[in-house]
Amino acid sequence: MVKNSVYKPNIIGAGEVGSATSICMEKNTVYKTNSLYWDTKGNDFLGAIVLPLYGAFVSEEKCQLFGDVSGKKMLEIGCGNGQSLQYHGDRKASELWGMDISEKQIEKATQHLTSCGLSAKLICSPMEEECGIPEEYFDYVYSIYAIGWTTDLEGTFSRIASYLKKDGVFIFSWSHPIHKCVALENDILTFKKSYFDESWYSVSLDEGALTISDRKLSTYVNALAKAGFVIEELIEQSDDEIIQASDSDFAKKAKMLPVTFVVKARKL
Repeated sequence: MVKNSVYKPNIIGAGEVGSATSICMEKNTVYKTNSLYWDTKGNDFLGAIVLPLYGAFVSEEKCQLFGDVSGKKMLEIGCGNGQSLQYHGDRKASELWGMDISEKQIEKATQHLTSCGLSAKLICSPMEEECGIPEEYFDYVYSIYAIGWTTDLEGTFSRIASYLKKDGVFIFSWSHPIHKCVALENDILTFKKSYFDESWYSVSLDEGALTISDRKLSTYVNALAKAGFVIEELIEQSDDEIIQASDSDFAKKAKMLPVTFVVKARKL
């Protein structure tokens, strides 16, 4: 149900989107809309963010959040085309598992990993739903620019906690919420929406559409705490070396405020 048309600067990957339409969220509709987009236009229009990048201007090579993953069991939430799973497979992880809402992305991941001589257990499912993933099994669960698609953040974090062994690690990245509120206009940062607005909205993109919500940083932190995680590291700072390699307006913006955030949390 459409409520009203609003301006919401939205960052998905590394591209900004201007106009959006505020909507009432119904999870099955969100699943259908978002899975259809990733089945068709997703990678072509938005591109894929994969390790060693966590998002715009933040990298694992600099942050070193995973450390040595050899012999570890890894589960990726929102595995996309499988390149982040390959990253860990190349580093001798013992088991690779992935889930994604898009059947097409699962197909791409299967083909990519097979071509790299790697095997993985891949499951097509919304991250919020029970889908047969074993509990208390994984050393690491991670999500590279995918966790923000969930329709139920607390439920998703609770499920992720159930997948992890005691003291297991959960690492995820997403677009920094302050970035969603601010636009760069003539080298001046201008607020375009309230930071506290977490309503769902639809964005039209290249003959398709996506449905999303911009959550506050505190919403993520509190949901982690409720699910039994303790945060070990929160990264907001962009990597100056990566920024220097770009002269785009987006890079200029990243020098002034965080555009990506990464959390490393441990299951108690």
